Amino acid sequence: MGCYDCCIRCIGAVPYPSLVATLLCYAGMALFCGCGHEALAQTEELVKTFARDPKDFEVMASFIKYFQFVIYGLASFFFLYGILLLAEGFYTTSAVKQTFGEFRSTQCGRCLSLTFIIVTYILAFIWLAVFAFSAIPVFFLFNMEHTCHNINILAETTPSINQHSWICMDARQYGLLPWDAMPGKSCGMTLAAICKTSEFHTTYDLYIATFAGAGVTLLALILYLAPTTYNYAVLRFLGRKGIR
Repeated sequence: MGCYDCCIRCIGAVPYPSLVATLLCYAGMALFCGCGHEALAQTEELVKTFARDPKDFEVMASFIKYFQFVIYGLASFFFLYGILLLAEGFYTTSAVKQTFGEFRSTQCGRCLSLTFIIVTYILAFIWLAVFAFSAIPVFFLFNMEHTCHNINILAETTPSINQHSWICMDARQYGLLPWDAMPGKSCGMTLAAICKTSEFHTTYDLYIATFAGAGVTLLALILYLAPTTYNYAVLRFLGRKGIR
């Protein structure tokens, strides 16, 4: 067998859907973990502007520190899991295409493939919840920016300060502060001044990137499931026929 034929067979053995899914998974996790970690650090400073007593945001500060450690674990887990899924993609693709001569799948191999499919399904459902949860800070900051925009319009069109002092943003409604936090909200030009800070715009952009990263990771998990489930179904069918 010539070198050209070997290269063609090797290229044919590459599980391209799994490879693309792995790259998407790493890109999504890099966005989610990197931007999410920085966004959480900025959030602590942003929430402090809504409360006078430091005790009011102690729970939020503890949650932020806890979730930052969770992000470290997620990054490590998905890095290893991506490698395992890519290796499993090579295994099932080679078994289906009979790329390496007399290569045959075994009952243990099919069992392992089924395990990866089940775990990936569970991860996809869990990550769907993470994807939805990551939309909450984006929704909060979007509403905050829109509220500030309305305040600025009123400030330019009406000379009376009372026209826009009643427009407020309450952090307690989004669960960022306890209900007994004082004041727990920011109103009028005070809120508009917060929206003009670089910290606000940086935090907003970071959370958008975190949300996008969660979406890309969810897409990668779904993309993993399609070829892996197909290859497993083919191997099981051929196993019943006695071919493998």
